[in-house]
Amino acid sequence: MTQHAPKRKFKVCLVSISLAGGGAERSCAMLSEMLSEHGHEVHIAILNDAIDYPYAGRIFNLGRLKGKKETTLRRFLRIRKLRRYIRKERFDIIIDHRGKNDYRREVFYAKYVYKGERLCYVVHSANPNLYLTEYPGKAAEMYNNNLLTVGVSSAICKHITKNFGIRNCKVIHNAFDPNWNASDDNIPAILQNKKYVLSYGRIEDSVKDFSFLIDAFSLSEAYKRNCYLVIMGEGRDKAMLQQKAAGVNGGSHILFLPFTNLPFSFIKHAHAVTLTSKYEGFPMVLVESLSVGVPVIALDIVSGPSEIVLHEENGLLVPKREESLFAQAISRMCFDESLYLHCKSRAKETVEAFSKEQIAAKWDQLLQDEL
Repeated sequence: MTQHAPKRKFKVCLVSISLAGGGAERSCAMLSEMLSEHGHEVHIAILNDAIDYPYAGRIFNLGRLKGKKETTLRRFLRIRKLRRYIRKERFDIIIDHRGKNDYRREVFYAKYVYKGERLCYVVHSANPNLYLTEYPGKAAEMYNNNLLTVGVSSAICKHITKNFGIRNCKVIHNAFDPNWNASDDNIPAILQNKKYVLSYGRIEDSVKDFSFLIDAFSLSEAYKRNCYLVIMGEGRDKAMLQQKAAGVNGGSHILFLPFTNLPFSFIKHAHAVTLTSKYEGFPMVLVESLSVGVPVIALDIVSGPSEIVLHEENGLLVPKREESLFAQAISRMCFDESLYLHCKSRAKETVEAFSKEQIAAKWDQLLQDEL
């Protein structure tokens, strides 16, 4: 019988802006759970005092050290505490989920905060300005000096390898947690007995392009057959979008709901979930929706949807950012019963590869191979 070497256990530090709000933060929180379930010792350093998502391990919360008035000196003293914490704990690896949009800051992290450490940077977006700073060529040199880079989609790894010469990129998709859909199954009275398509996430129109979605929904005239559009979340553009929605045809059938960190009852009762972002990394709204049997309608943007959506099998992949095409897709999914039932029947099986169990195994194997 072949003897397999026992799996090694590592001491890991995850670094994130927070554990609240965005997809990168939620991914970091889930990674803490996945690594802990494989027996690794997990610490999480967060820069802002905001925690919405469940996590595992020990939190080092730098956000609690912020004063009422931020100064450059206070910021430096706080980050120095992170450096001292890293040196004291002697981690096997640091996995950094932060966005990286300022070159000078990243030089400071690389040469001071993380000096001498084994590093993994996780790239959560296909927009290079968010992860390769304003000087992507110089930032790529820092990435290549790290132990490895993880891209959350194949498109991300291909792009940064081909265009910026990053040589150490591995693909590990974000995971969904099957247990999340065990939350309260109730939805508010305003949605009871309504057919609706849902879009949810941080309401920043320059990224998510809810304006496009509102116009496409209006053009689809789905509201004339009593189908609603629901936009769920918070963000700086919410009031502007509410005003826009009030002025379009069918505006009375466009509803705005607040953010919730337990969205699954809203997803499960939706007829379909939409994605109209200008860029993403690996959009979890699609995976989460399919995991509970809800078909999706997504623009075929540069990263993510084409690795998730099987056109006319678990949803509709719209090839261009044209309102008429997306409007047609909304109408098809809402009123072509044969298409809808087929996509719904296949939804869950098409995302099994992104389950928490399978993605956790990939992360564990990556650590076994690289450390």
